[in-house]
Amino acid sequence: MARAGVASRRKSETLISTGHVQVNGTVIRELGTKVTADDAIQVDGVAIQQEQFVYYLLYKPRSVVSTAHDDKGRRTVVDLLDDIDERIYPVGRLDYDTSGLLLMTNDGELANQLMHPKFKVDKTYVAKVKGVPTNDALEKLRHGLVVDGHKTSPAKSKLISVDHRKNTAIVQLTIHEGHNHQVKNMLTAVGFPVEKLRRDSYGPLTLDGLTSGDYRELKSVELEALRESISNKKGFRR
Repeated sequence: MARAGVASRRKSETLISTGHVQVNGTVIRELGTKVTADDAIQVDGVAIQQEQFVYYLLYKPRSVVSTAHDDKGRRTVVDLLDDIDERIYPVGRLDYDTSGLLLMTNDGELANQLMHPKFKVDKTYVAKVKGVPTNDALEKLRHGLVVDGHKTSPAKSKLISVDHRKNTAIVQLTIHEGHNHQVKNMLTAVGFPVEKLRRDSYGPLTLDGLTSGDYRELKSVELEALRESISNKKGFRR
């Protein structure tokens, strides 16, 4: 019901328990009742139809918010996919001034699994930082460090290039956590504040072939690889 846009998950549970929902002509009140695509579902006598799941890979530009709506009137990632009929939303978020890979879908179960910490989905970022990180700084990132009162998990860090004239460097960082501003905070904590940030990959997904603002539907092999990346973790259900 939530996927069909009838109501939120919690409101849908209330509708079921109070007898507003029928499956194949029979009122059901038991939460968690299993249905299939062949079952006829009605809410107060009105038939509902579940949306087909869709999956899009977006190269989010900077100065775009990773939400479906914005109270300040700023452009959102949903605005960029305005020709998509389904009601889709981003899996996780990228900061307003951060660009890069963002998965857009209406598959709430997969989205929740990808964002849950126990599945440890790797996300790789490329950052332009002020200064040139030392080996000691990169080692601190690799072993984890305390940021905002908690210790980060070990990250993969790599110095990509250095511009000595401008005193900047390009650093690659791979993490599986998703705390607010985590990459920026980690690099700032070791003394190298971020000037620009881009997410280059999310699990097996990459930005290959896309430029900023582009999007495309996920290929079946990519979706399978994405599911496979979490299928061996405890609690996964397909």
